[in-house]
This record gives sequence, C-alpha cells and structure tokens, in this order.
Amino acid sequence: MTDIADLIEPLVAFRRDIHAHPELGFCEHRTAARIAEQLRALGLEVHEGIGRTGVVGVLRNGTSSRSIGLRADMDALPIHEQTNLPYASKTPGTFHGCGHDGHVAMLLGAAQHLSRSRNFDGTVHFFFQPAEEGQGGAREMVKEGLFDRFPCDRVFGLHNWPDLPAGTIATRPGPIMGAADKFEIRLEGRGGHAAIPQDTPDAILAAASLVQQLNAIVSRRIAPTASAVLSITQIHGGHTHNVIPELVTIGGTVRTFDPAVQDRIEESIRQIAAGVAQAGELTATVDYQRYYPATINDAEAAQEALAAAATVGEARLAPDPAFTSEDFAFMLQACKGAYIWLGQARPEGSAPLHNPHYDFNDDVLELGVRLHVALAERHLN
Repeated sequence: MTDIADLIEPLVAFRRDIHAHPELGFCEHRTAARIAEQLRALGLEVHEGIGRTGVVGVLRNGTSSRSIGLRADMDALPIHEQTNLPYASKTPGTFHGCGHDGHVAMLLGAAQHLSRSRNFDGTVHFFFQPAEEGQGGAREMVKEGLFDRFPCDRVFGLHNWPDLPAGTIATRPGPIMGAADKFEIRLEGRGGHAAIPQDTPDAILAAASLVQQLNAIVSRRIAPTASAVLSITQIHGGHTHNVIPELVTIGGTVRTFDPAVQDRIEESIRQIAAGVAQAGELTATVDYQRYYPATINDAEAAQEALAAAATVGEARLAPDPAFTSEDFAFMLQACKGAYIWLGQARPEGSAPLHNPHYDFNDDVLELGVRLHVALAERHLN
C-alpha cells in the first residue's frame, strides 16, 4: 500500500469536527452533507437520503464485475459528554460516545486513498449508515433496496473496541455480537390503602417475586452450554408511602446468539408473568420486542477479513462473541460479510463505549483506513 500519511491530519480534524457537532439517529443531516461533499470532491458517484439520512459513495475501476461494501455508522448517543476536550460536543445531551465519528473518518480516508491509488479491479461501495444506536438504520437501508441498488459480493463493517489494545484487529466466524431484545411487563391491580393490604392485590409484592423468577430463567431454563443474558433494568411503581399502587412496570433486556434460546426465554417470560399475576390476583401484559438480530459472520468472509488485517496490523481470532448488539446484523442477513473489532485501548487505559468520558483514539485512525483499503484491495485484486 502506498503511503497515506498525508491523509491523517485532515482526517483527524474532520473527525473532531463531527465530534463537536454530533447528531442523533435519523437526524445526521449535517454529518451526511459533509460526507457527501467530501465524496463528491473525490469524484465518486454519490447517493443521499438512503435509509432517510444515509449516504452511499460508489467508486469503480477496471472491468471486473466484482464488488465490495464497506460500512461506517454516523449517529451519536443521547449522553451528556464529560471529557472537557477542546472539541467536545457543542450540543448538550448529544455525544459521540461510541466512536462513530472515528468510523466515518476512517471510511472517508479509505475512499480518499482508493480514489487516487486505483489499486483494485471492480466496485467499492462506501455505506455511511444512520441510526445504528437502537433505531435500525441498517434495516432501513436494506429495506430501501441497498443491495439491489449497490450489489456486493461481500460487506464489511468495523467498530473500535476499547477492550483490545491499539494495533490489534479481531473477528471470528459465526456469532460475534448478540441479538438484542427488550421487554416491558405491566402488573395491574386496583390500588388501595397501604394499611388495608388484605383488600388490595399488591403489584409491588408481585413485581418483587417476578424479578426474582425472571433472573432464574437463564440458570434454570436454558442449557448450561448455551449463552444468554437477561437483565432487569427498570422498575416503576407507586408515588407515596401509604398507597399500594395499581400499576407496576418492569423493563429489561435479553441478549442471545441462538434463535431457539431466544424463543425459550421469551416464552418463559410470558409464562412466569402470567403465573405471578394469577397468584397475586393481578393482570399481566408483556410487550416483548426483538429489535436487533444476532450479528453472524460468514466463515469465509471472516477468514478474508483476518487475512487482510494481518497485512496491516496484529490480526487475532476473537475467542468469544460479545453480548452487545449491532444493527450491521441486518446487512449480514442480506449479504455475506463480516463484522470486525479494531482495538483502540491506550496504554494508560481507555473509557468504555457509551461512557460520558469516552473519546475515539485518533492514534488508530490510520490503521482503520489501512484495514478498509486492505479489505477492498484484497477482495478486488
């Protein structure tokens, strides 16, 4: 690969500008406009408004019909930044706390290098995706015919990973990120005086029992060889000390890799909620939503990614998947490909993703550019 050192300083400046002006999912209008402007300046074919605010850049070279897709997510998080950096968010309550600003900069850098080097034969599609953080921007792009309009033999996405040291790149065949489900259970009674509990079905007491039983699902209803997480994250009920409330809501999340395990957990939640409600003379309503599927890498694409990674950094086979979720899963359901972790941990340590003190490590920006380029050049050799 020819030198890309001249690209890095402008890319860092671009990344920090995006960081200072973060936008939430499906609201990435400024970010998308800046990306489109950069791609047009490189002479790429540019398509905007895909998946509402997504941008696609197309770069063709040679005569081959082969093609590859490279994806970066653009959206920020609804978190108040606490880094005190000179380029910190200028939008209170909105923050690039997951490094998507870095992902955008790395993919733009790859577009810049490939547009001038032309060391490939085929087509590279640069996918700048909106709304990864829980809103399914990838799903929206796929629904709008992303791979019909921009067909790909392979699609690759990467994410910075503070759990890995800078300079390392990891992926694995099969599951790499978990399916993400969320649930809300409403326990409803009549409500009444706290001093006369015998006359009032107690939704608080039932909720306490329900929480205990839900936390036993994974240990008692799922095989020890399977992998799953169920976490209760919310309980709401009551407003004063002397009233038994008529309503208590319980919310949480489920993470799995196997649809059969996912089915078993949802079924168990519904069964247990119904049983607790019946025992407490209450009614139970369960709202269970499967919003992101598991991210499943194609085995050949994962090996291709590791081979490309080995040419630019330290490639590692990830031993285990992560229970965090990623809507790149929707792209992998529509096209063979792989999701990749790019290590970014600093020697002194790094704040985790989604933490108010997090900041993307600009020292790994060059490695990310090189990895994107290596993936394209290897596939379109």
